[in-house]
Amino acid sequence: MTSHQTTQTMKPATAAKKLGVYLEATPAEFQEGLVTRAELNALQTDPPEWLQELRRNGPHPRPVVAAKLGVSIAGLARGGVTEPLTTEQIDALKDEMPGWLRQERATQAEVRKEAVRIKEKQAEDAQKRAARADENARS
Repeated sequence: MTSHQTTQTMKPATAAKKLGVYLEATPAEFQEGLVTRAELNALQTDPPEWLQELRRNGPHPRPVVAAKLGVSIAGLARGGVTEPLTTEQIDALKDEMPGWLRQERATQAEVRKEAVRIKEKQAEDAQKRAARADENARS
């Protein structure tokens, strides 16, 4: 008995998201066709010049812009950044360091600190539960 494997494909928008690039900036042939899993893997392991250029200079999608600026996507929106930005524009924002960016970076730092605190607390609680269970097992 042989099994017939179908080729897994995805829409260009999904592939662009996985590649971390802005779909509208990709070549027309990428935007118009389906992308197979094998093609996506090939693009990731050996990116063509257009992909390298997009990753280097943009325009970048919001998740990439947010990461490069050290803020959340919601923070970008609060700061009024709704369009894709190029690397040059991102660097200019970092140099300017407007008030909203300073505030959003501080907020993001607090969120990260809180996430670490919660993770440590959960690990501590799990350790206490394990110790109690071990103690109860011995009784």
